[in-house]
Amino acid sequence: MSAQLQEMPQIRRMFMTDLDAVVAIEREVFLFPWTRGNFSDSIDSGYHCLVLEQHGHIFGYGVMIIGPEEAHLLTLGIAAGSQRKGWGERLLRHFISIAKEQLARSMFLDVRESNHVAARLYERIGFRQIGKRRDYYPAMGGREDSLVMELIL
Repeated sequence: MSAQLQEMPQIRRMFMTDLDAVVAIEREVFLFPWTRGNFSDSIDSGYHCLVLEQHGHIFGYGVMIIGPEEAHLLTLGIAAGSQRKGWGERLLRHFISIAKEQLARSMFLDVRESNHVAARLYERIGFRQIGKRRDYYPAMGGREDSLVMELIL
């Protein structure tokens, strides 16, 4: 009897060749998704663009920019079938580690006011709400506020 090893998912850099998979997830999980151009521009600009991959299958991604002493998580998405399994938290913690390595003192993100699941995850990790942006996100029939959250690193 032989033991079959299960390949562990890995977090790796996002490449242009990943964009079909990334955009497909983005469209699956967000009502107002980023475009292929948004992701392409992020890669070209040298942002920290990462994917979660297992057996050649991408099931999550994120984009973060780091400036002087602060990091901004711009987007993070996990395929619907892989949500609520800890992958979003794992990817977020990886971004936090990168921000610390780059000597950022704080990390910021925006989350839709209605996205209670994501906001709870961020709070559990240590983010706190520091403000609100009125009408920041497009929404069905109008706009939606964002909660601005910060994690002191």
